[in-house]
Amino acid sequence: MTEIVKESADGRVRVQNCVTSGTFSLDGGTWDVDNNVWVVGNDDECFVIDPAHSPAVVAEAVGGRTVKGILLTHGHDDHIRAAQDTAALIGGQIHLHPADRMLWDSVHPDTAPDHELTDGEVFELDGIGLTVLSTPGHSPGSVCFHSPELGVVFSGDTLFQGGPGATGRSYSDFPTIVESIRERLLVLAPETVVLTGHGDSTTIGSEAGHVQEWLDRGH
Repeated sequence: MTEIVKESADGRVRVQNCVTSGTFSLDGGTWDVDNNVWVVGNDDECFVIDPAHSPAVVAEAVGGRTVKGILLTHGHDDHIRAAQDTAALIGGQIHLHPADRMLWDSVHPDTAPDHELTDGEVFELDGIGLTVLSTPGHSPGSVCFHSPELGVVFSGDTLFQGGPGATGRSYSDFPTIVESIRERLLVLAPETVVLTGHGDSTTIGSEAGHVQEWLDRGH
């Protein structure tokens, strides 16, 4: 099921969400997970953010639109495993930050993403911009995508309702993720809606006052 969660002021660009289910594997463990897939676009074109698990579900959300890009917030296998099959089904080139290439290679050893994301890069569609914010910590190449016009930031697994993403596995670091959240996300407008990689959305203002709690608990 696809849900419209946000629209631009003129109603032309909308943010759609669909939830897909599968597994996440790292460091010898495997867990069941539900992932948020985000589609940002108008009636003709769109970007797809983190098309996890089910290419068919993502294709249904896209419909007949032209896909301007498949944007990956990071390289963990639940976020990237279905990316190539999804691209083959709906079109669009795959963008991933190069610092997560080792995670990509562990899943897709014989191919590469089409493009490397860079901090500050902007993806544009019908007057709406998605700006890449480098936010390492959950993984070295984690990024978020900020759209001031829509009043949202797609946080991947960097920031959730209740605190930072997990940092207890390979390639992750808790002080780094806290620094990323402080310097790149908490400086955004408090009313900015945080559209997460898993679970419920939150706002920057709702999370901003809890940094010391995160530091005290250590995660």
